[in-house]
Amino acid sequence: MTSDKDNIAVLTPAYKSSAEAPNVGAVVAVRGSVVDVRFDEHLPAIQTLLRMGDKDQIVVEVLAQTDSHHVRGIALTPTQGLARGMAVRDTGGPLKAPVGKAILSRMFNVFGHTIDREADLADVQWRSVHRAPPPLAKRSTKSEIFETGIKVIDVLAPLERGGKAGLFGGAGVGKTVLLTEMIHNMIGHQEGVSIFCGIGERSREGQELYSDMKAAKVLPNMVMVFAQMNEPPGARFRVGHAALTMAEYFRDDEHRDVLLLIDNIFRFIQAGAEVSGLLGQMPSRLGYQPTMGTELAGLEERIANTDAGAITSIQAVYVPADDFTDPAAVHAFSHLSASIVLSRKRASEGLFPAVDPLASNSKMATPGIVGERHYALAQEIRRTLAQYAQLKDIIAMLGLEQLSPQDRSVVTRARRLERFLTQPFFTTEQFTGHAGKLVSLADALNGCERILKDEFKDYPERALYMIGTIDEAKKEGAPSDEP
Repeated sequence: MTSDKDNIAVLTPAYKSSAEAPNVGAVVAVRGSVVDVRFDEHLPAIQTLLRMGDKDQIVVEVLAQTDSHHVRGIALTPTQGLARGMAVRDTGGPLKAPVGKAILSRMFNVFGHTIDREADLADVQWRSVHRAPPPLAKRSTKSEIFETGIKVIDVLAPLERGGKAGLFGGAGVGKTVLLTEMIHNMIGHQEGVSIFCGIGERSREGQELYSDMKAAKVLPNMVMVFAQMNEPPGARFRVGHAALTMAEYFRDDEHRDVLLLIDNIFRFIQAGAEVSGLLGQMPSRLGYQPTMGTELAGLEERIANTDAGAITSIQAVYVPADDFTDPAAVHAFSHLSASIVLSRKRASEGLFPAVDPLASNSKMATPGIVGERHYALAQEIRRTLAQYAQLKDIIAMLGLEQLSPQDRSVVTRARRLERFLTQPFFTTEQFTGHAGKLVSLADALNGCERILKDEFKDYPERALYMIGTIDEAKKEGAPSDEP
């Protein structure tokens, strides 16, 4: 009869040290990105990396042990040139990401290799990308607002420190500009670190973003991690974990606040579905993997606010066919504490940032968290803008003169609110000629309150367009008879 200690030794055999002979197996089957390998000695553990091919350039992650001698893995690199019988080396450890101050201002791939053609990395540690979320005992139970310095977001859709916000918008409405400005404000005014994770990005998007960040001079406190669209699903599936490992280092070791930007979280789910299909798992509803909820939660739950610091995440979300009941959208929304919706109509009117104030919302916008005054003001702003939206058709057909005096004053307030909620960005100074403005939440609320009290009804609308605090309106233009 064997003891418990013997059983554990059998179930989890110790890896051979580098001084001993390496654990070597052989490829027995290759089906696209799925590789089956036979090991006669030690069976590698789940999530272990295997290397094979010329110069070990083909990397496979073990995802299943099919029997006592065979493992099945998914390739993180292309498998061209792989053949049966080829030798496989067990690395004895999982996928790792580099952490340390030296990773700032650099761009990485899923393996932690630099792809920015700069000097090689020095003085970094390597940590496993598979890490558990912080335990409840270490999490901060206090709900705090994460101030972005952007009026329309801080007032109408406040972000949670250590929370997750979804960013919805099509091409050309200003998603990248908004993300870049948040990175600038995070680095310049909160002394934090920003990490951009591109999941399934086009190489053009990565190159443009890198150039934009360099031009905006925010790269020194930023890390970029990319898995391109043409890379195997295994690489796209793991790049989010690599970025989070880097973020956790700055939060837990450096005690700094981290802004984690993910573009696009739907592509993480999509990559998981591809991996699941390749492994032959039975699909669930609409063809998604049966483990989608667990996989997404494993990534999202690591984004948290702890006693040491906070990782605040803003994630671009693609909604398949605009169907908000799609399982991918439902699971993603369940993790978000705020939704920022960008409107093409507002962008065409020159109202930047083009955040739709009626479609955007936040779970933080409650009297218990933001306070009674902020909550009441946000509700009054929404009510005024909603009434103006209803009156637009009447104005278009009959003209402003046909409205009642009460409706006319609603229109006056709404149009001035819309313009006050625009803001010049630091990251667009070179294009617009307007100096960037960072506006505190207190100043933004004060401005909205004074507009709602009709203090600026006699000022021209242009005086409130692209300004910071409300007091700048008085410098821009004197009161006039303009509606």
